[in-house]
Amino acid sequence: MANFENITIEKGMYQAKGGLSGALERLDPSENYTGTCLEGLDAFSRQLKRFDIRVSGRGSDCVEKFFQTSNSAALFPEYVSRAVRQGMERADILPNLVATVTDIEGMDYRSVVSDATEDDKSLKVVGEGAVIPQTTVRTRENLVKLHKRGRMLVASYEALRFQRLDLFTVTLSQIGAYIARAQLRDAIDVLLNGDGNNNAAANVSVQTAGELGYADLLALWAQLTPYELNTILAPTQEMQQLLALPQLQDANAGLDFQGSGKMITPLGAALLHAPEMTAGRVIGLDKNCALEMVQAGGVTTDYDKLIDRQLERAAITCTAGFAKIFTEAAKTLS
Repeated sequence: MANFENITIEKGMYQAKGGLSGALERLDPSENYTGTCLEGLDAFSRQLKRFDIRVSGRGSDCVEKFFQTSNSAALFPEYVSRAVRQGMERADILPNLVATVTDIEGMDYRSVVSDATEDDKSLKVVGEGAVIPQTTVRTRENLVKLHKRGRMLVASYEALRFQRLDLFTVTLSQIGAYIARAQLRDAIDVLLNGDGNNNAAANVSVQTAGELGYADLLALWAQLTPYELNTILAPTQEMQQLLALPQLQDANAGLDFQGSGKMITPLGAALLHAPEMTAGRVIGLDKNCALEMVQAGGVTTDYDKLIDRQLERAAITCTAGFAKIFTEAAKTLS
């Protein structure tokens, strides 16, 4: 069994594949702790235990606990990144929109496309000796646009040294929530306007301008065929109209919404509230094949400043972009 208490931690580990967590996991594999009291902890959590750093709960330590030794100080940027990711996951509805996530190491990425015609989709019977119909997959003409989103953490060690880590985690989590909402705006923009490859979403017109009715939802459902309408994304005004539709006001839906805040599922589709959207439009999509998320490196923190200068000014960033997979798998209703 690897002795996690004797590992030397240095900031150079952040440059390794998988960052500090990956480097620690390779030096101290979690599988070695199966059946022990440390089972269920990853390598980073075991290092927190090693230095007796409690980051949550009423008994959480102060920020200064990280800076008692050079080894424990090197853990601080990873703690910051994890707290930010926690906030992103809490506020993130992208998993309900994205079919696949692609991790890249560079900044240039081209997605692929298969532009099948209606005749190609029919999959006709192939006679003996006949040519089998082909589906052509090619790279997109334009690169996926990646956007770097983040916040600058400005504070001094002296200002935070006696602050509890659970309170500091709340602040960092809110930064993560800001990043998640910014990425959602990017995803919505790609769904509506395309990713620069002439693949903007087609529009289904409502029967009465400014009013969203149940018949309009049925029209959206029909127009999305052969794709499945399993996700509806709506801004606040349109969300209120949908919740007020008589067809969606059955007793069970009302109890679920009032008791848990869980949205109704019109036509079996998940209904998602997106205040980031401009009023006047609703997006209907098949989440299984509409959108690809491309990200470079995940959440990144300026570990040099966090360790060597004990906070001061440190950037917390996340670089990601979005690409359409099948253009017809998402349509708008307005």
